[in-house]
Amino acid sequence: MLGGALAAGAPARTAGGEPAVVFRNFAVSGALTRDVEELQTPAALSYGADIVSVLVGVNDTLRCAFDIQDVAVRLGRLCGQLAGQGALLLTACLPDPGTMLGLPAPLARPLARRQRAVNAVVHALAERHDTLHLHMSDAAWVADRSLWSADRLHPGERGHRMIALRFHTMLADRGLPVGPPPGLESDQSPPGRTAALLWLATAGTGWVVRRCHDLLPELLRLAGDEIRHRARGTSERLDQHAEAALSAALAALAALSPGAPFAGTGE
Repeated sequence: MLGGALAAGAPARTAGGEPAVVFRNFAVSGALTRDVEELQTPAALSYGADIVSVLVGVNDTLRCAFDIQDVAVRLGRLCGQLAGQGALLLTACLPDPGTMLGLPAPLARPLARRQRAVNAVVHALAERHDTLHLHMSDAAWVADRSLWSADRLHPGERGHRMIALRFHTMLADRGLPVGPPPGLESDQSPPGRTAALLWLATAGTGWVVRRCHDLLPELLRLAGDEIRHRARGTSERLDQHAEAALSAALAALAALSPGAPFAGTGE
């Protein structure tokens, strides 16, 4: 799942007394890291989950008020709280939306910088909490169109099956009982160009309109910066600025005590 998502599993018993698993999906389409921390995490903590998947960050990169330090601190708090309760976390680094959507370079580069920063934060948290981590930003994931839905931002059926299989393998490697592996055979064919155009003409239109009031003015400003710096031969300054912001975010993340509340950016 690409976007704000938090799902949890906890042990239970069948009517015959055999071990079973109860699955709860707390994810909400379009959720930001703020939503995952403030709304979804308390529900997962109350649920007392043993395994929690935390897939979040792309929606944050698609907002004009993107702040990598705020994202890092919020992710650090929620992962610390879940891990502190004994939950095993499933995390993933995610592809940047500019590449997935095939945007022109001046529009794609700022989104790529943002997603790289989010992925760096998630990598740091994966090491800190020994999560089961999936590299979904790798080129093989991005290039395989059969894994993605018509909107190119969310996995399709085969993509979800692949994600489930990869996590199943990692859980099994940890010695956890996970049952038989999920199959990769899809019930539906991967979406083609016609399906993508149909999505754009229906649901995609509403998505574009919503982003026009939020991301588009900021993205156009960022694209303008890209074009000006490229014309001057100073594009490295934009990379340096992004690296400085990421360094500050990782420093704020390192200052967090695992499982403890922290008054971070924007609080």
